[in-house]
Amino acid sequence: MRSSTAAVRKVARTVRAVFESLPENVVGEILDGELHVSPRPRPRHSHAEARLGTLIDSGFDLGVSGPGGWVILVEPGVELEPGDEADPDVAGWKRERFAAQSPDEPIRVVPDWVCEVLSPSTKRYDRVEKMPYYARHGVRWLWFLEPLEKTLTVWELARGKWAQRSFFSEGGKVRAQPFDAIELDLDLLWPADLAGAVPKPESAPKKPKRRRPKG
Repeated sequence: MRSSTAAVRKVARTVRAVFESLPENVVGEILDGELHVSPRPRPRHSHAEARLGTLIDSGFDLGVSGPGGWVILVEPGVELEPGDEADPDVAGWKRERFAAQSPDEPIRVVPDWVCEVLSPSTKRYDRVEKMPYYARHGVRWLWFLEPLEKTLTVWELARGKWAQRSFFSEGGKVRAQPFDAIELDLDLLWPADLAGAVPKPESAPKKPKRRRPKG
């Protein structure tokens, strides 16, 4: 038994060492002791993630445009069990549950809400690996935001299983649990052109045509 435990700990230390030495152009997570590596998000993904974090933070963390009462963090490292580290795109905790968390220690409080922004390169991983992982650890609310398809799916954990509560497509203002106290404008999350409107180059002024004198 001792040798088995020592071997498990050695593997865990090796996985952690590889995780901490990953290059900056990838994202690493450790789920159930297994290392998963994904490419860094592209601008469409990052833009939606940042915008969503800002909107939810304003209403439910800062309490400027909503009731407050939450702690909202973008890309927090969350250690839901020893040796693991999940990295949700955006996560939220009810403030009273987060009160015991030290600001300088790893987060070990299970989030009340998680949002994963789905990209073509990560959507299968988010659905097949992370979705059941969050369920096993008791995350109550899970959002899947898919900028390319312009959809938002809201899931709630009920009796240990995910139940779809809402599905929104395209744009417009919606109310999505657990943040249905305010309207969320989906159009702000997926603009058609991330760089903004590109001004057309000014055409050179036309030279006036010379008229030949009559006669």
